[in-house]
Amino acid sequence: MKVGLLGPIAWRTPPLHYGPWEQVTSLLAEGLVARGVDVTLFATLDSVTSATLAGVSPRGYAEDSGVDGRVMEALHVAYAFERSGEFDLVHNHLDWLPLAFSAHCEAPLLTTIHGFSGPKIVPAYAAAKSAYVSISNADRAPQLDYLATVYHGIDLDALPFSATGGEDLVILGRIHPDKGTADAIDIARRAGRRLVIAGIVQDEGYFTELVRPHIDDDRVVYLGSVGPAQRAQVLGSALALLHPIAFAEPFGLSVVESIASGTPVIAYPLGAMPEVVDEGVTGFLVEGPVAAAAAVTRVNELDRSECRRVAQRRFSAARMVEDYLFVYGQLLDRSG
Repeated sequence: MKVGLLGPIAWRTPPLHYGPWEQVTSLLAEGLVARGVDVTLFATLDSVTSATLAGVSPRGYAEDSGVDGRVMEALHVAYAFERSGEFDLVHNHLDWLPLAFSAHCEAPLLTTIHGFSGPKIVPAYAAAKSAYVSISNADRAPQLDYLATVYHGIDLDALPFSATGGEDLVILGRIHPDKGTADAIDIARRAGRRLVIAGIVQDEGYFTELVRPHIDDDRVVYLGSVGPAQRAQVLGSALALLHPIAFAEPFGLSVVESIASGTPVIAYPLGAMPEVVDEGVTGFLVEGPVAAAAAVTRVNELDRSECRRVAQRRFSAARMVEDYLFVYGQLLDRSG
């Protein structure tokens, strides 16, 4: 089987720091190659992969202020679709833009929907010539016909299990109102715990007004964006991950990474959280800072080794690859 894997190009694949879509695309590419699939990865040209690398963007446009990301993505899609006749199928991880040109893809097109930016984007999906995979059952649009739900997989080897954890709370992800960084500060204060914050600043106003004033390098510590090795250490050494989101999150990679480390999760029950967090096993689903602070006192009731076992069973990269191989077979059978 020959697969063209159309990856995002905001960052390198795999990313050095932030880049969840790039991370998932990388793990899928490596897993498919290991299974003997002939994969061409369309990504930035500084990407690192065992697949055949192809592309037009020297580096991620999020790292190059001299590049217009809209233009570079359009050129990226055009190049991949120009070569689409070389493949048995093309697997799109680049959001809606390729769908606008899906009629020009010469191979069956599969699109993993990593999340909708809003309801106005759905017509681009509904009108396209593509099959779809959702990353959670919660993140499905009723207008679309899905082949499957495939939960993201993670590199378990990069997230060593920590049997003991630590005393601190951690929040990991982009600093934005959606992610509830300010709520996490409130929760940690109520719980009497130190909070470690890690992630890129995506909303400068929110960071300046509601987050930075609390950073004192004592009770609230900000590490900035952390790469894979530091992320594993931060998660594994925590008592719990706080995930007080304010939106219907499609999946939540940091949540499953934390569970894999053995660190339970305290999350608000929005979006995919009820699918990802096993209540009373890998964490607690709560409403608001008061309930979240109360849940902190119950974290030691949970078995960290069971968190790891759940992650191994439900969220391994190998499981994700197997799921996609099954979906590829469905798509090729349907395409005839």
